[in-house]
Amino acid sequence: MEKYCINGGKPLKGSVTISGAKNAVVAILPAVVLSEGKCRIENIPNIADVTTVLDILSSLGATIRRVNRNTVDIDPTTIYTHVVPHDLARHMRASYYFLGSLLGRFGKARVPMPGGCDFGVRPIDLHLKGFTALGAVNSPLENAMIGVEADRLVGNSIYLDTVSVGATVNIILAAVRARGVTIIENAAKEPHIVDLANFLNSMGADIRGAGTDVVKIHGVEHLDGTTYSIIPDQIEAGTYMAMAVATHGDILVKNVIPKHLESITSKLEEIGATIEEFDEAVRVSCPGPFKHCNIKTMPHPGFPTDMQPQAAVLLALAEGTSILTEGVWDNRFRYVDELRRMGAQVQVDGKVAVFQGVPHLTGAPVKAVDLRAGAAMVIAALAAEGYTEIEEIRHIERGYENIIEKLRGVGADIRRVRIPDSMLRQA
Repeated sequence: MEKYCINGGKPLKGSVTISGAKNAVVAILPAVVLSEGKCRIENIPNIADVTTVLDILSSLGATIRRVNRNTVDIDPTTIYTHVVPHDLARHMRASYYFLGSLLGRFGKARVPMPGGCDFGVRPIDLHLKGFTALGAVNSPLENAMIGVEADRLVGNSIYLDTVSVGATVNIILAAVRARGVTIIENAAKEPHIVDLANFLNSMGADIRGAGTDVVKIHGVEHLDGTTYSIIPDQIEAGTYMAMAVATHGDILVKNVIPKHLESITSKLEEIGATIEEFDEAVRVSCPGPFKHCNIKTMPHPGFPTDMQPQAAVLLALAEGTSILTEGVWDNRFRYVDELRRMGAQVQVDGKVAVFQGVPHLTGAPVKAVDLRAGAAMVIAALAAEGYTEIEEIRHIERGYENIIEKLRGVGADIRRVRIPDSMLRQA
């Protein structure tokens, strides 16, 4: 096991290049299952979740060849099973996308209950409702395995009771080769939904309306191989933008789609940042003090829930009282205890956190309780006075490529240190 050791209080300056989007690639790689030809996927982030998805594809029988660090060739024609191994799926939430892709290819799928970050109860009822509407039958849960099966998938109109990225993705995957037309109403509109639809369309699918709340899928008989490049990661970009603000630095964040960042940019400017937009980059600085601000996370195009912990660090340092409301998940404030160890003054009541700004944070031993909370701990450590150690960094590296190298490139004093086995036994 390893930890990050950070000496904080240094303004970050320079440029950082954003990797491919985690939330897009973990949907697009399972979608390759539906292809009847070889696919080359480019701009893949070199992160733990990608390794897990590729391992799942390999376990299903796909032939995988790494072209370079960020490009992979996948031949799904050799896939021979519809069952995803339990030991791989438990590492990540997005493993459930194999339900939709395997169902679409084989007419049946068995996938373990997914793992990933714990934000409270996150049922997949909407996913199963969508599969049922397309003609599938859900098997009783057995050995923590979800089973779905259909003689033939047939298009239908599906209304999602709540906006769900996961359900929208899974229904698209199942419907793309179904007979007839499928209409998803109240669909999620996130950029990675659009990226998935563009990928499938590049293989010959007929998906219209992705990025709006009504997605229409005309089923096709065949999908061909393709070459496709993943969009830049909106959340990674937002995280480095928050790091620039938190450290009163000046960072050019490159390889981004500025329109995808509008809700993040708006709140950072309200807090006091200066942001300059270019065609494929944003420059972020914040020389002055942070202003108090109220933030509520919402489905896209609202402020993303995956940026909530990172924003919390800025509110902890903002003058006056700020209110942060979580509008998506039930249990996303578990990291607050770690911020308190660094001197933050925050009270949580259900989905609402109230921050009384403090002049500074102080380095302390903390841990990453999940992926984005781990990113927040890095931001807090970079902004804090003194030395911070962050444990459980495996969560962070599920979603951030080369974070040590990228941060050193903008002047951070950060290193990865192995935790001796003797210390782990004592703990």
